[in-house]
Amino acid sequence: MEKTYYDPADLKKFGDITQLQPEMGNKFFDYYGEVFKEGALTAREKALIALAVSHAVQCPYCIDAYTSDCLQKGADENQMMEAVHVAAAIKGGAALVHGVQMMNKIKELTM
Repeated sequence: MEKTYYDPADLKKFGDITQLQPEMGNKFFDYYGEVFKEGALTAREKALIALAVSHAVQCPYCIDAYTSDCLQKGADENQMMEAVHVAAAIKGGAALVHGVQMMNKIKELTM
């Protein structure tokens, strides 16, 4: 396989981020663990949200991790792809709504 910038093996090293700054790293992982506990949302729902956000922020490590997590938590392919489409719609809409700022600036400069 050709070497890529993102090495899939690096995902397994995520926990190692505590090596250079243990206090903050451990606090992050404590928080992360709390966020993904069952609460008002099920673990499956949280995994689907995480999968969608992973696509919106374009993190290949997160996409790998949450694709696996979604499957393990019982999400099916249709639910997962629908979550990705929700992320795409929000990200696209966020880009487009900034067009209003451009239109406001055009009016300001041309009037």
